[in-house]
Amino acid sequence: MYVEFRFVFDKCSSRDETTGAYCQCGAGRHLFLMNCAHCHGDDARGDEGPDLHNLHKSDARIHEVIIAGIKGEMPSFGKKLGDPDVRQLIAYLRTLHG
Repeated sequence: MYVEFRFVFDKCSSRDETTGAYCQCGAGRHLFLMNCAHCHGDDARGDEGPDLHNLHKSDARIHEVIIAGIKGEMPSFGKKLGDPDVRQLIAYLRTLHG
C-alpha cells in the first residue's frame, strides 16, 4: 500500500500543463478514504460498492451521483460535501487505472 500511496502522491503533486493548477487528487484521496472507502474499499477496487477504477462516466455524472446518491444503492453526500470537495474526489478517481 505504501507504494500505491507514493505513486498517487507523486502524481497528485504534479502541475497540470493546461491550467497551471496543481492537481487536487491528494485532497481527493483523503476525502475518499474518509467518506467512500468503507463501501468502495481503501483501494477503490470495490466491496459493498463497485470498483471505481477506469470509470467511463463523465465528470458531471460522477458529480451528480456523489451529490444525489443512487436510491437503494448509495447515500447522498450533497449535505456533507461541497462542490470543491466533489471536484477533488473526481480528480482522485481519474487517477485510478487498471
